[in-house]
Amino acid sequence: MKIDFQKIKYKKEIINFVKKILKEFPCAEVFLVGGTVRDILLKQTGQMDYDFLIRKVEVKKLENFLNKLGKVNLVGKQFGVFKFLPRTLIKKEKDSWDIALPRTEYSGGSGARTDFNIQSDSNLSIEEDLSRRDFTINAMAFEFKIQNSELKIKKVIDPFDGHGDLRKKIIRANGNPEQRFKEDYSRMLRGIRFACQFNFKIEEKTWRAIKKLMPHINDILNGERLVPYETIAKEFLKSFYCAPLKAFDLYDQSGIFKNLIPEILKMKKCPQPKIYHTEGDVWQHTRLAILNLDSKKFKKQFGLEKNSIELILAILFHDIGKPYTIKTPKKDGVDRIRFNGHDQVGAKLFKKISRRLKFSSVSDIKFNIAKAVWLIVNHLLIFQEIEEMKNRTIEKYFFNEKYSGQDLLKLSFIDTLATVPKNGKKNFKNFYKIIKRIEELKKLIKEKNKLPKSILDGNKIMKEFNLSSGPQIGKLIEILREAQLGGMVKNKKEARKFLKQKLTCSF
Repeated sequence: MKIDFQKIKYKKEIINFVKKILKEFPCAEVFLVGGTVRDILLKQTGQMDYDFLIRKVEVKKLENFLNKLGKVNLVGKQFGVFKFLPRTLIKKEKDSWDIALPRTEYSGGSGARTDFNIQSDSNLSIEEDLSRRDFTINAMAFEFKIQNSELKIKKVIDPFDGHGDLRKKIIRANGNPEQRFKEDYSRMLRGIRFACQFNFKIEEKTWRAIKKLMPHINDILNGERLVPYETIAKEFLKSFYCAPLKAFDLYDQSGIFKNLIPEILKMKKCPQPKIYHTEGDVWQHTRLAILNLDSKKFKKQFGLEKNSIELILAILFHDIGKPYTIKTPKKDGVDRIRFNGHDQVGAKLFKKISRRLKFSSVSDIKFNIAKAVWLIVNHLLIFQEIEEMKNRTIEKYFFNEKYSGQDLLKLSFIDTLATVPKNGKKNFKNFYKIIKRIEELKKLIKEKNKLPKSILDGNKIMKEFNLSSGPQIGKLIEILREAQLGGMVKNKKEARKFLKQKLTCSF
C-alpha cells in the first residue's frame, strides 16, 4: 500500500523520531496505530493525534530513552501509554503523542474504562494488541521503516479488514459487539460519533448491540458513573457538530435521548396549531429545522461557513419548552393551541440539561452555554412589530459582541423555514425587515465592523447638566443612543442640545 506522508503534520519530527528509535534499538518494531492510521487512509490529516506502538523494547529502557528525546508525561502510564513530545515541538504543540508497548486488556465487565487490567508485553504480537481495540477501522497499523532517509511503510497490519470497512463506509465493532461495549459502555457513543463524523453507516450487529446495551449508559458502580458525564458531553457535542441531523436520528433511535435527555422526548406528539404548523408536532418541527441547516435556501442566505455548536444546539432545543407550557382550547379555554413563555421555560430547561451533562467540560469543542441559552430565550424576537422596534433594540441583539446576532438571525431563519402554515407559504417578511433595519445601522459603521461609541456616557451627562445618579440618567442614555443610531445626533454639541431640549420638556 502506497501512503503519501507529504501532507502529514510534523512529518520531519516523525521521521526523526522513528530513525532514533530504530538506531537505539535495532531489533525494535515501530508502528503507527489506531485512529491515526484511519485518518491517513481517509486523507483527513488536518488535525491528528499520533499513536505509536513499539515492540521488542523493554518498558523501562523505552521510558529512559524517550526522556532523552523530549518531554515524557506519565499521566497515561496506568493504561500502558507514555505521553510524549519531541523536544522540538514542546513550544509549538499542546497535544502529546501516545507511545505504547503492545498490551492486553482484561475487562472486569463493568462497562467502565477504568475497570481494565492492562498488561504490557513488548513481545506481544501486533495482531493481538489490535484485537482489543473498539472498532475495525481503529484496529489497523503501519509498520515503519526508514529507507534512504525517507519514511516508508514496511507492512500494513489489518487483521480485521478495517480498510475494507473504511471503503464500505461502515462502523463495525471489533469482534463481538456486546463484549466490546460491555468492556466500556462509552464505546457506544463513540461509534455513533464516528458514524456522524465520517458519514458512515453502523453495521447491523453493532447497531443491535448499541440499542440493547444503551440503558447501561447510566450504570453506577461504587457510587460513581461508569460513563462520566464529561465523556458523554464530548461525544454528544462532537456528534451534533459534525452531522446535526444524523446525530438527532441516531440519538433518538439508539435510546440515548431516552436515557440521557428524556425531557427532549416530550416534544413527540406535542401538537401545534395547524394554522401555523402543518409540518407536524413539535418533534417533527424540530427535526425539519435541523434538516434545513443543509438546505439550499439557508446556504444561499448565509453562505457555506460551518455553523457554531451553540446555534446547532439552540435549534435542537429552541422549542423544548413547548410541552411544558402548552394550553389547548379544550382543556384551557384558549382560542387555539398556545405556548406562552415557552422561550423562557425552554432556556431554563436547556441550561439545566447542559449543566447536568457537563457540556462546558469539553475542551475539543469550545461550547458557550450562556450563548446557546441567549439564542433560545430570544428566538421569537423577529415575531415582534419590526417597524416599531427601536434602533437600540436592533443594536442590542444584532451588534452584540458577547453573543452572536448572526446566529440569532440564522436561528430565526431556520425556525421560519421549518414552520409551514396552512396556506403553504412560509412567512419571511419579518426576517427581511430585520435585515433591512440591520443594514441601515451598518451605514454608521466606520471601522472594525463596530457601531460608533455612545457620544456621552452617564458620568458626562450628570456633570454636563448637574444631575444626580438615578433612573433618569439611564433613560437619558437610552434616548440619546436611539437618536444617535437614528442619525439625529452626530457629535457632542448636538448631543448636549438634544438632551437639553429633552430635560426642558421633562421627557
